Amino acid sequence: MNAQQKTALLAVLASRFEKNKGRHKGLQWEKIEAKLKGNEKKLVSLNEMESTGGEPDVIGYDKKTDEYLFCDCSAETPKGRRSICYDREAMDTRKEHKPKNNAMDMASAMGVELLTEVQYRALQKLGEFDTKTSSWIQTPEAIRKQGGALFCDRRYDTVFVYHNGAQSYYAVRGFRGLLRV
Repeated sequence: MNAQQKTALLAVLASRFEKNKGRHKGLQWEKIEAKLKGNEKKLVSLNEMESTGGEPDVIGYDKKTDEYLFCDCSAETPKGRRSICYDREAMDTRKEHKPKNNAMDMASAMGVELLTEVQYRALQKLGEFDTKTSSWIQTPEAIRKQGGALFCDRRYDTVFVYHNGAQSYYAVRGFRGLLRV
């Protein structure tokens, strides 16, 4: 990223931070910005989150690791990360109509993690997300070994966790990323 791109991204993040103070009570943008300015790799990840429609914002702070937590806070699962299956193995096992990508590879390339069920439920306490879409979440190995994967959404003012074949993909299913800075 060049200096102009960094400045523009930081301005977008600062504006979003100010508009959504309920997501990060007690945190100060100046401290977060200082950490970001010193970490090019994290800025690149945030830029990927932003450019794929994730609208990343700070949702917490981990005192143990001294890390700020950024998450995709777009109302629906990011548009640039939809119509994908769960992982490479699932993608490779599809015999026809393969998706262009998968959630695990995309997350890894972006430098982010898929949300866990606990993280997804915590995000839903900060707003209403995925009321028309759904998001893949980290799946326990025991489920994945049997060919399944988990995803979540919010319907009827309730967060639901579902299962599907990991190779499945739908126009309204993608993933939300978590980035530690």
